[in-house]
Amino acid sequence: MTLQRMDNVGIVVEDLDAAIAFFTELGMELEGKAEIEGRWADLTVGLDGIRCVIAMMRIPDGHGRLELAQYYAPAAIGAAPPAPNTLGLHRVMFAVDDIDDTIARLRPHGAELLGEVARYEDSYRLCYLRGPVGIIIGLAEQLG
Repeated sequence: MTLQRMDNVGIVVEDLDAAIAFFTELGMELEGKAEIEGRWADLTVGLDGIRCVIAMMRIPDGHGRLELAQYYAPAAIGAAPPAPNTLGLHRVMFAVDDIDDTIARLRPHGAELLGEVARYEDSYRLCYLRGPVGIIIGLAEQLG
């Protein structure tokens, strides 16, 4: 059997509406929202009594999605925000047309630049931002 595609990356958030606003400002589109609960959800995730709301955010070209989830039961478990070198899921990188404009638009939604916007040779301008619930996103602006 062959891998077909990467369907989505899941992110648990404290405030679903704020996370939707953040990723909408980044340029993603809300594909839909759904309440998730029931035995099938418990079996899939490996937790009992799941009750959450998810929002599927689609990348404009339609080839990738983020699944944002706000858990009501069992309650979400807090953790320290990851650093760029924390083991596990590192970050999600997005290609953007204008990195400076994107940063400016995301700051009112809580985005914090982790370092600086850096130039990689004559190819890219790159940066990492901390977004909702401390997740790290990367931005890449292709030069030339």
